[in-house]
Amino acid sequence: MSTPMPPEPDESPERELTEEERQEQLQAFNRREQDSAWRAVAYLLTGPLIYGGLGALADHWLGTTWLVGAGIVGGMALSLYLIWFRYGTH
Repeated sequence: MSTPMPPEPDESPERELTEEERQEQLQAFNRREQDSAWRAVAYLLTGPLIYGGLGALADHWLGTTWLVGAGIVGGMALSLYLIWFRYGTH
C-alpha cells in the first residue's frame, strides 16, 4: 500500500476581489440568510396550523375536545425540531 500524496498547492495566486465583487458576494449572502429566516417563520406558523387543523378534524370525528391543543403543541414541537435540525447543525 502506498501512502496518500498531499494535495499540491494551487499554483494560481488568489487575486484580490474588487469592491463590486465584494458587494455582490455580501448581497448574495444576505439573500440566503433572509430566505432562511423567512423559511423558519413559515415552519413555525404552518406546523401548529396543520397539526391543529388535523386535531380539530379528529376532535369533530371522535367527539373529543383535547386533540386540537395536542395538535397545536405537537405541531409546534415538530416545527422547532425541524428548524433545529435544518439550521442548527451547520
